[in-house]
Amino acid sequence: MSQTNPTASIRHPEPREGSKGIRGKDRAGAGLLGFFAALRMTVWGVVFLILGASSPLRAAEPAKPALPETCYLFAYFLHKEEADGFRLAWSADGREFKMLNDGKSYLKPTAGENKLMRDPHLLRGPDGTFHLVWTTGWTGKTIGYASSQDLLTWSEQKTLPVMAHEPEAQNCWAPEITWNPAKQHFLVHWSTTILGKFPETEMSNRRRERNHRIYATTTKDFVTFTPTKLLYDAGYNVIDANIIPAEDGTGDWLMFVKDETFAPVTQKNIRLVRGRTPEGPWDPVSPPLTGNYWAEGPAAIKVGDEYRVYFDKHMLDFIGLVRSRDLKTWEDVSDRVTFPPQARHGCILAVPRAVVERLLKP
Repeated sequence: MSQTNPTASIRHPEPREGSKGIRGKDRAGAGLLGFFAALRMTVWGVVFLILGASSPLRAAEPAKPALPETCYLFAYFLHKEEADGFRLAWSADGREFKMLNDGKSYLKPTAGENKLMRDPHLLRGPDGTFHLVWTTGWTGKTIGYASSQDLLTWSEQKTLPVMAHEPEAQNCWAPEITWNPAKQHFLVHWSTTILGKFPETEMSNRRRERNHRIYATTTKDFVTFTPTKLLYDAGYNVIDANIIPAEDGTGDWLMFVKDETFAPVTQKNIRLVRGRTPEGPWDPVSPPLTGNYWAEGPAAIKVGDEYRVYFDKHMLDFIGLVRSRDLKTWEDVSDRVTFPPQARHGCILAVPRAVVERLLKP
């Protein structure tokens, strides 16, 4: 079968007689113009076909980097919303903390005499359960407690009457929980003033009702507790104990505290005490770790070979940070960390990536 030229049947009609026809060179020019017009339409058609296949018409967004295996949570409260509960912020590096849950509370307090939630402290137990304790009021003999498996759904809150046996107990401030692996129990500790005790420092913080020492109880299940005992007294007014393992090969424990002394020489700084166990005995207290400003609420963690102590610069209304590799020389790097606005006295904890991923889900 012979091939047929597909263009052979295409004819340009001759103009009618009397019309202005196209002749000679004019006819050739018109043919070229038509050819290029058709070519242009074909090219644009191919372009739109390609772009349409790769819709939407913008460069693909780069994939979000995976979170590191270990992330950090900071639990805190807002000074002007102390009856609203605790907040959480997260960080991939322990320096830049971003608020979670749009800055809203995870648990509204119902425990204690005053139904406040100040100084929240979170501990993740050996079985993965999160345990939370907090200050329930400026005065009173109780602390608050609740637990959670995921930080989203919480148990019924408990009021723990840890100083109910002391008629002259004035307060229970900044409770914290430490897991004691040697004894397989939780150490719960806080600061209390008992009127009439420790008269040598009775007016060291302007008022008799503000002469604190560190007290503690222990529990395996947060149902039954041992009798409250004095955990730390070194002859000065002290609050805000934060206890972590030293992780330096000694088996020692580190307790960071606030020297609450106002007079005769104002301290109001963070110091370090080393102990053989999380329940003592304790060595002499160190010089201040923090600078010439008021500091409280230490929250310590070891990251690599670096000890970091976050703290509340409460007179300046922001969270600061000092760091050290030898526990002797400390550097203030507060200008290198960021926290949500108005964050106050909280705690720091390292958690697996999955914990933060769950909290980030909408």
